[in-house]
Amino acid sequence: MLQLKDYEEAAGAQAIEELYLLAEKTKGLSVQNINSTAVGGGVAEILNRMVPFFKELGVNARWDVIKGGESFYKVTKKFHNALHGKEESLTPEDFAAFLETSEMNERTMELGGDVIFVHDPQPISLVNRKASMNSKWIWRCHIDVSHPDPRVWNFLRPFIDRYDSSVFSAPAFSQELPIRQFLISPSIDPLSDKNKELSQNTIDEVLQRFHIDPEKPIVTQISRFDYLKDPLGVIEAFEMVQRHVDCQLILAGGEATDDPESVEVLAKTRERASVNPDIHVLAIPSGSDIEINALQRASNVIIQKSLKEGFGLTVSEALWKAKPMVASAVGGITLQIAHRYSGLLCHSIEGAAYALKQLLQNPGYAKKLGENGREHVRQNFLLTRHLRDYLLLFLSLFHTEDIVRL
Repeated sequence: MLQLKDYEEAAGAQAIEELYLLAEKTKGLSVQNINSTAVGGGVAEILNRMVPFFKELGVNARWDVIKGGESFYKVTKKFHNALHGKEESLTPEDFAAFLETSEMNERTMELGGDVIFVHDPQPISLVNRKASMNSKWIWRCHIDVSHPDPRVWNFLRPFIDRYDSSVFSAPAFSQELPIRQFLISPSIDPLSDKNKELSQNTIDEVLQRFHIDPEKPIVTQISRFDYLKDPLGVIEAFEMVQRHVDCQLILAGGEATDDPESVEVLAKTRERASVNPDIHVLAIPSGSDIEINALQRASNVIIQKSLKEGFGLTVSEALWKAKPMVASAVGGITLQIAHRYSGLLCHSIEGAAYALKQLLQNPGYAKKLGENGREHVRQNFLLTRHLRDYLLLFLSLFHTEDIVRL
């Protein structure tokens, strides 16, 4: 089992020493994390890695998942899209379904700890239990709510306003609120199966298993199948590039238990790709981290053509592997990629195609962008920095007379 000392080479000894110093002040604190799914998506991935390290640092951390049926997750997917600004058909029955499941979780979920750390809109109503508890409550919003559908935002606001503090991934993602706001970017674990170094034999074996030609240049997007990740737009951009460069495309990702829409998106992506033998659509089960790692390391260019994006951990994952990236200039992607320094940003399908062609035809330039991207991630988006920011956040909840700047 990994320990924090194992991260000295990736993050630096000073970063590890700082964590242990902060831990002296948070030792014994109990923190309960709550989200909507144990597998799939960035939130579950982050919690799966962070909770054990909190325990190593002396924080009594736990992680619980709310319960919900298909109708609840269909509604919360609509909420997710609407908060990103996507137009959704929402009915009074949708809001009623959300409240019905929320009330069930309020009745049945065991809550306890010095800090109740609620992630995203799905479990947001648990704050109704706040008055009966002597805990500090944090709402962690992992998505960009800068231009939300007012129906959903106004529905959620009475819950949000009752938390003690909120956390957003970037300044531009938030809204004006009557509670304190903290800005904490997500992170990747450089030593996880998804990000650690792999042997060439392992990479070759994965390519062979998925019938991918290692000799032909590879463009890859790793994302769960979601309309906001725009897999159909990726295919269109790729086919523009194919007119000039003989290459292949991999669209790989899993499904999350709280995202019923992903089955539909996967089917449409497969149908669109079926006419092009150079497009590989891979529905990879959750937990296939070595496979994802190998696909990224085998790729010449990684793309992330999201229409909307909260943060986009797949960007930092690719940059950590020193891979050149083409990505949409949306959401948290712009925090990770400085245009023409650590990757190329695009604003359209045509722009994505132009950038892909530029990197595929200029490997020296592509290599330099990848190297710059890896260093940017090392300084800003590794797990150790994320742990530090959360420890400071916890301290600030109990020392309101001090201003803790994260």
